[in-house]
Amino acid sequence: MLATEASAGIAQSNFYQTFQSQAENVKNDLLRFLLKAKENGKTVAGYGAAAKGNTLLNFAGVKPDLLPYIVDRNPAKQNKFMPGSHIPILNELQLKTDKPNYVIILPWNLKEEVIKQLDYIREWGGEFVVAVPRLSFL
Repeated sequence: MLATEASAGIAQSNFYQTFQSQAENVKNDLLRFLLKAKENGKTVAGYGAAAKGNTLLNFAGVKPDLLPYIVDRNPAKQNKFMPGSHIPILNELQLKTDKPNYVIILPWNLKEEVIKQLDYIREWGGEFVVAVPRLSFL
């Protein structure tokens, strides 16, 4: 692991010089997407009440007006709220009821697994979105 980090340049200061601007690009692209979807009357839901997604949502200042809810399969997380943003966490069945146009996968490192699990959203023309490392439609 140390060799991988060294080859990536993690011990060099220039590795971090662009980090802030990269984080701001992710934030701004996410906000632009959510604002445009809302402006165009499109519906958006989140998937995965994970810590990394929560960090992104709080950094971007996303609230329930732009992302009305997040679904999670874990019953222990359901009927609670994301810390900071107060976005409700609901049962996955909410996706089948609402049929959102977009589902943002918040644990982006698990996107392949989540897409397989939620492939049924394509039945109504829904699209998957990830915000990291850049906004992508899947």
